[in-house]
Amino acid sequence: MAFLPQEIIRRKRDGHILGRDEINFLVNGLTDGNISDGQAAAFAMAVYFKSLSSEECVSLTLAMRDSGTVLDWSDHHLNGPVVDKHSTGGVGDLVSLVLGPLLAACGGYVPMISGRGLGHTGGTLDKLDAIPGYNSTPQNSLFQKVVRDTGVAIIGQTEVLAPADGRLYSIRDTTATVESIGLITASILSKKLSAGLDSLVMDIKVGNGAFMPTLEQSRALAQSIVDVSGGAGTPTSALITDMNQSLASSAGNAIEVREAIDFLTGGQRNQRLEEVTLSLCSEVLQTSGLADSESEALATLRKGLASGQAADRFAQMVCSLGGPADLLDRPSYYLPLAPVLREIYPSQEGFVTSINTRELGLAVVKLGGGRSEPKQVVDPRVGLGKIVALGERVDRKTPLAVVYAASEDSALRVADDLRSAFAISSQAPEVTPVVLERVALS
Repeated sequence: MAFLPQEIIRRKRDGHILGRDEINFLVNGLTDGNISDGQAAAFAMAVYFKSLSSEECVSLTLAMRDSGTVLDWSDHHLNGPVVDKHSTGGVGDLVSLVLGPLLAACGGYVPMISGRGLGHTGGTLDKLDAIPGYNSTPQNSLFQKVVRDTGVAIIGQTEVLAPADGRLYSIRDTTATVESIGLITASILSKKLSAGLDSLVMDIKVGNGAFMPTLEQSRALAQSIVDVSGGAGTPTSALITDMNQSLASSAGNAIEVREAIDFLTGGQRNQRLEEVTLSLCSEVLQTSGLADSESEALATLRKGLASGQAADRFAQMVCSLGGPADLLDRPSYYLPLAPVLREIYPSQEGFVTSINTRELGLAVVKLGGGRSEPKQVVDPRVGLGKIVALGERVDRKTPLAVVYAASEDSALRVADDLRSAFAISSQAPEVTPVVLERVALS
């Protein structure tokens, strides 16, 4: 059936439900160039104001997934499920670096397609690019080989995976239509489901350091993703987790990889990071059939950490994708930190009662550890370490954070911003849980 793009756009503008054939026509046009940038922008704006039904969102997700290569694992004879996780992003969120290897140690296969930093949030790919030689954009054949042999490979989106989404996203980014729940859902899932998943877990962040700052928005996004992914044939659950403070004790690229290695090898584990990671992993093990209950899942996960198998999977992944074989033995050698170290002290004694987490992320960007424009080169050495948590008592001998900067000037530029990001009071605050809610298929 022949369609006119402007008629489909008009129907969506007027609040009609689009059929699967209409959505497929638009997505095919995005892929082959028959839909202009102006028409794509008009469609995105119509969706922004009129939203998408669950059925429309499933159709858009599947059409964008099928606009490129969809990985097929049937010829690889895997003896476990293909699983993954996605986070909406935050500060100190290094979960992917430990979750992928840990799930692999527990019998899963994790073809994780991750992104770069966006705004104040850190990106998993930028962290992995801090590792010398690591190839984050391998050919699909190598990607699948590493997943088959190691159980996990974390890479970036390539041009052959969901190309229609890549084009639509770039247009949304310049037309103030990024915030549409339906378009966010289809964008995330089209990329994730192109990896041929059997199950998925979502980590939806909420708080002042999150993309979705309110619980209402986070619930809406979580429910949309769970329902649409289920409608597309991939069992999915979501956890809403707190981002009113840094998730890990560090924020940056090399420094977060170092903390991930510490976590995997048992050197040191931030309690909040551990709780979120184990909770997400537990969801995956239960959804994919690798565990029958939460208690069984947690026991399996703790065994995977204690035995060293998760650390071994991380080391194998890094080596298989071009990184150093002895990274776990010499992390400080391969992941040097910036030379200027400055401790940021509070102006008064007391308890940390609130943290402007977004400002922590922006401080990393200002140091050069993130991007203020798309093609900006990132300095992997800079960042923040020993970030205090909510409820901790501080004084003029206890730093709020440690800055690693490339120069004295850049350290000075972020010092005042960091100091003002922490509110100090004589009374300890009530500590809120890090895992707030679980969202299942409605």
